[in-house]
Amino acid sequence: MSLMATEDRPRAEAPRPALRELVKRRRAELGLSYVKLAIRCVDPETGAQTVKDSWLHRLETGLKVLPPEYPGIVGLAVGLQVPLHVVQAAAGEQFFGISTVQAESTRARALMARADRLTPEQVDALAAFLDVVPPGDK
Repeated sequence: MSLMATEDRPRAEAPRPALRELVKRRRAELGLSYVKLAIRCVDPETGAQTVKDSWLHRLETGLKVLPPEYPGIVGLAVGLQVPLHVVQAAAGEQFFGISTVQAESTRARALMARADRLTPEQVDALAAFLDVVPPGDK
């Protein structure tokens, strides 16, 4: 009987390697070694290096690493030459299971910011409305 109960439980989902994949892809695109990338990962205000090459290696090869703190995320954005929100989203997804939605337009971001003020019923109604609205041309 206890075997049956164990089988019925959903399996824990493995963490997504979002930051690992971002680092791997951008490092390859930039043609950098771990050492050269780490040297580029600096605090833009102080110039202090925020990430070690050994951490980058462990991250990219799938070994256990501690989540980066904010200065490390900022440094990674500088070193990888990507917007800060891209690194933040990848780190949040990989280490904390946070899935974010990014919007390019100011209008879309403003609408998303207001969504927190809606009741659950209003969210459901809005979602139902959006499901039937045909997509517009950009």
